[in-house]
Amino acid sequence: MIIVTGATGKLGRRTVEHLLERVPADRVGVSVRDPRKAQDFADRGVRVRRGSFDDPASLVHAFEGAEQLLLVSLDRVGEECVTGHRAAIDAAVKAGVGRILYTSQMGAAHDSRFQACRDHARTEDLLRDTGLPWTALRNGFYAASALQFLEPARHTGDIALPADGPVVWTGHDDLADATAAILAEEARFEGPTPPLTGTAALDFGAVAEIASRVTGRSFTRTVVPDGAYREQALAHGAPAPIVDLLLSIFAAARQGEFAAVDSTLAELIGREPATFGDLLERVWAE
Repeated sequence: MIIVTGATGKLGRRTVEHLLERVPADRVGVSVRDPRKAQDFADRGVRVRRGSFDDPASLVHAFEGAEQLLLVSLDRVGEECVTGHRAAIDAAVKAGVGRILYTSQMGAAHDSRFQACRDHARTEDLLRDTGLPWTALRNGFYAASALQFLEPARHTGDIALPADGPVVWTGHDDLADATAAILAEEARFEGPTPPLTGTAALDFGAVAEIASRVTGRSFTRTVVPDGAYREQALAHGAPAPIVDLLLSIFAAARQGEFAAVDSTLAELIGREPATFGDLLERVWAE
């Protein structure tokens, strides 16, 4: 039995879909906050159980019988994030899970400038301390984040953001495909994987050139000082903690924390990962 948490989310749902291409549905289970949102999986023979990171007993029940558990990282930050992950890991131990796989990030480190990467590093420590077999999927930075940063530029033609550095923006679907391959035991990693990334590290200057080529429109890149960016975001109603979190992404990128390009993702999925241009063209067409 393979159990996937967060299976109604962007990465979790795609991972289950790819997993069902590889293993029988009766070997797959999902742990979700709202089982109604996973009814389509239940209709296909997937075991659906409620599991809330704020209700440890529900997680023990949801993880029952799992040879492997995919713990999809929470959309939380700081202590709240790590506390939720600790609850899930403790529940996995109580449920007798054979191996835990965790969706970490390529920049995971205790001294990262990006809070989420520090949270990932702390979660990896928790996994290490269990004594169970574990794998940390060091995912490339989600391309969806870059596309969110670009949203204002769709209308203005100007990518006005803080100074950045090269980032290997990587697609959710490719990462989900690779995760399913690992869960189906087409490959195995002990501890952290190599970076699971696309094929090119791009700064937003390069992204502007790609956007121009893909759309046939002219895009420019304007560097906004961190302080000015923060003031603008706050003036538009963004909460200060979120703005500071976003700024920390740029600070980490300037230090090269997301710049490493690796071939492991391509090897796992048996093809070249989607380029950023492919992803941008697809999303903007929609």
